[in-house]
Amino acid sequence: QVQLMEAGGGLVPAGDSLRLSCTVSGRTPGNYVTGWFRQAPGNEREFVASITWLGDTTHYPDSGKGRFTIFRDNADKNTIHLQMDNLGPEDTAVYYCAATSWVRLGRPQTAPAEYKYWGQGTQVTVSS
Repeated sequence: QVQLMEAGGGLVPAGDSLRLSCTVSGRTPGNYVTGWFRQAPGNEREFVASITWLGDTTHYPDSGKGRFTIFRDNADKNTIHLQMDNLGPEDTAVYYCAATSWVRLGRPQTAPAEYKYWGQGTQVTVSS
């Protein structure tokens, strides 16, 4: 079983930055993908970023490029960070960390249904 624990959410004013962390523990697959998703009230859960265990290959949706950065902690390889810059009220949501075995699909794994393990989520609120 794989466990994920998010940290770093909070309330920030528009224009600020926030860094979320996700620590992965348990019996992880040989190669796996860690992704960040978010869900605002009334909206579907949407993909924010992902990174693979082998090679640290990252992927972002077009909407998140430039403001969000996913990266692995240098000291603790099991911790993934999501750096979020220039936040706006539209970024307000519960942010979830998720993980699943990497599958050779010829495309990144970005759908929530493709991820097997999920954290509890952390609230990010951006005030205008």
